[in-house]
Amino acid sequence: MGQIRDLFIPRRPPAAKYDQIRLDRTKIHEGHLILVNRQHPVKQSGTGPNLLPVSAVQAVQLPGAEISLEKTCLERLGALLHACRARDRIVIVSGYRSKKEQEELYETSLQENGAVFTASYVARPGESEHQTGLAVDVGENAGDVDFICPSFPDYGVCQTFKQLAAEYGFIQRYKADKEHITHIACEPWHFRYVGYPHSAIIEQRGFSLEEYTEFLKQYTFDRGHLFMETDRSLIEIYYVPAEQGTTAVPVNPAARNNLSGNNQNGFVVTAFHPKGSEDRGR
Repeated sequence: MGQIRDLFIPRRPPAAKYDQIRLDRTKIHEGHLILVNRQHPVKQSGTGPNLLPVSAVQAVQLPGAEISLEKTCLERLGALLHACRARDRIVIVSGYRSKKEQEELYETSLQENGAVFTASYVARPGESEHQTGLAVDVGENAGDVDFICPSFPDYGVCQTFKQLAAEYGFIQRYKADKEHITHIACEPWHFRYVGYPHSAIIEQRGFSLEEYTEFLKQYTFDRGHLFMETDRSLIEIYYVPAEQGTTAVPVNPAARNNLSGNNQNGFVVTAFHPKGSEDRGR
């Protein structure tokens, strides 16, 4: 994977190096970097996320649980659990939920736990990251597991999971010092897949996903791009505001490009250049 060694903002490389991909505006609601919260509900198009059962990576499953996650999220979660040697010591408690399932969970929590608790720990239907398939709740495999607030302590294999999460593309989505931004109480068990290197930048800078989404908007294509250097590659990141209808998104044909909407108003391009192949624009 490689660790981040450098973070800098160069001049924009020559435009002649870039091709264009045209994306419909509805695509801003798709991708690993979509922001889902009270202000930005889930707006999935087509058939929704590409889901796979967690049984492919989970050695221990909760009785009666049929849990699935978005394909890439599940693959990276499996790699993370393997790196932690935790396939039988960490339990996947919750993954993808349909809107109907979120409605049922929300109503059940209201009845059993009250409005204050529910507002702090359970997103309203349509506003839950679990409806994207990119969010996973994990718990320590130690007896009874609380489905809403599973135990996930800061020691042992759970601590190792937290320490390695960013390297595999995951962030702890809701932290104690970000409650005024996320409007969700601290959830040590709730991890969101955003992809590497975004997870590493969020961790390095101490951002919430809300803050990171705004942070990226300063790196538009016609201004300085965000560049990161790892052991294996030079990674270029920039933001393209969405236009009405379709948007011409510039991409470098010599790089491996990942594109994601932000579920607000634009697209984020993440280009992976083989080491030594890209002019840094200095």
